[in-house]
Amino acid sequence: MKKLLLAVAVSTVAAGSVNAATVYEKDGFTYKLNGDFQVQLRKKIGDDTNEYVDFDDLELKNYVSYDLGNDMKAFGRLDFDFKDHANGKDVDEPIEEAYVGIQYGVTSFSMGKQNFASDEFGIEEAYESPLDEDQFDAVITDGDDTFRVDVELDNVYLVASYELEAEDKGGITGEFFDLFASTEIAGLELAAAYQRNTPIGMDDKDTWGLSAGYDFGLFGLAADYSVTDDSETDLETTLYNIAATIDVTSTTAVALGMQNQEEDNSDDVTAWYANVTYKFPAAKNVSVFAEIADTDEDDTDMGFLAGMRVKF
Repeated sequence: MKKLLLAVAVSTVAAGSVNAATVYEKDGFTYKLNGDFQVQLRKKIGDDTNEYVDFDDLELKNYVSYDLGNDMKAFGRLDFDFKDHANGKDVDEPIEEAYVGIQYGVTSFSMGKQNFASDEFGIEEAYESPLDEDQFDAVITDGDDTFRVDVELDNVYLVASYELEAEDKGGITGEFFDLFASTEIAGLELAAAYQRNTPIGMDDKDTWGLSAGYDFGLFGLAADYSVTDDSETDLETTLYNIAATIDVTSTTAVALGMQNQEEDNSDDVTAWYANVTYKFPAAKNVSVFAEIADTDEDDTDMGFLAGMRVKF
């Protein structure tokens, strides 16, 4: 699952992954490595689709940092994802993220190939989302020429990013400016995001979203709503998610969700999904899962998947 139900749990780019293993640490230098391997047997939603083996994640993430003293840290990250290669897609390189940065106190600045601030948004809990995860996902949420600032306070997380205008580089044209903010108030998680995309030679495309989630203990409930206003086409597209997670036992969790996407001058589409995940008691980073999903579009059959995930 890509998105977290509790948005404030997201770590800054300077912190590395919470699951990462520390390979080496000496004299202020730290090297962490983590991985995420997920393979599925999948049948997509559609008309007479076939089952196939899908490599959803084959990631290796490298993180290094140096303690510079005076509450400062220099860091860098180089992440590889080999899923496109394993799935037979024609890609030139497996690099997913590559950036460097400086952290001072609660603030970090990074530049390079990385996610936009808006990528932090969303509450969707599907392994494979029937529709777009949110309207930001329908546009673009990462780039090669990205500058990003993260600020992580006690109960507030703020992110801003800017993608330089680059013509036809990696499929990205124009510039992007993104903002994300999340906070917790008495157990209620609130988040908001905004993106302005200015394609080269075209009018702006603005996307914004709001989300809320609450953890009741044994179960959690969350919702998000996102909108894209395209000045070029004068069309508005909206998408909302509702998701619930239930801890059936200490090792088994169930997630249920509904999505709806509507575009001006088009019929709206509603989708649903349900999944169950089992984590092995002896190794919580090893899990097996299954999911079913469907939409109300005509001439489509229900999709399903089942798989295994190993991460460190």
